[in-house]
Formats: sequence, C-alpha cells, structure tokens
Amino acid sequence: MKATMIAPCGMNCTLCYAHLREKNKCEGCRGNDELKMPGCVKCAINRCDARTDSHVDLCYVCAQYPCKRLKELDKRYKAKYSMSMLENLADIKTQGMDAFLQQQSERWTCPNCGSVICVHRGRCSSCGSKE
Repeated sequence: MKATMIAPCGMNCTLCYAHLREKNKCEGCRGNDELKMPGCVKCAINRCDARTDSHVDLCYVCAQYPCKRLKELDKRYKAKYSMSMLENLADIKTQGMDAFLQQQSERWTCPNCGSVICVHRGRCSSCGSKE
C-alpha cells in the first residue's frame, strides 16, 4: 500500500474496485483523470477549492474539516462498506502515514491468498474469499 493511493478524503484507493479491475485500472484519486470513474473525476471533495487553493494534501488539515460533504461520504461508506474516511484521517493524523498504511495492509489483505480485499465488494480481488 502506498501513500499516493490515499485520497484527500481518507479513502484508500488501493481497495477500490476500479483500481483492482483488470482493464482500465484506475490510478486512484491522485492519478490520471482519464482512467477514473466519472464520479471520481467530478468528486467535489477531491476538487474542493478550500483544499486545492491552500495546497492541503489531506482533508484533516483544512480549516473547514470535517465539511458537510466529507461527513456525508463517511456516513455512506460506514453504512455500505464498514469503512470510515474520518477514522482513516484520524489514524493518519495521530499515527502517521506509515503506521496507517501498515494497519490498512493488515486489515485488507486476504488471509487465504494475500491479495487485496475490495472494500466495495467485501471479497478478495483474486480468490473471491469473503472478508
């Protein structure tokens, strides 16, 4: 897992089905727009003026943190995928990026084959084993 795959909102793009797919693999929120899903290209959080104007890399540094959009995204991801962007950002802030990436690797690595478990599908991207 790489720091460049952590979106400003705290999403670990390594776990996204668009990154894990075989064809037209997305490079994550910080990657090339031509390979992203349309919703990701238009993401209001990634394109936020408050973040980009002040060169804020992660949302938790922003004066408006946590904004309404981030709270809504967090609520949706907690309900649908059992993952919290706000918890991810809090972990990065308190533990540092390296410790966060290690924690993510431990949580999202398939115990059967060692591949990545897709956050959106709840199963291993290689062997299909359930989380």
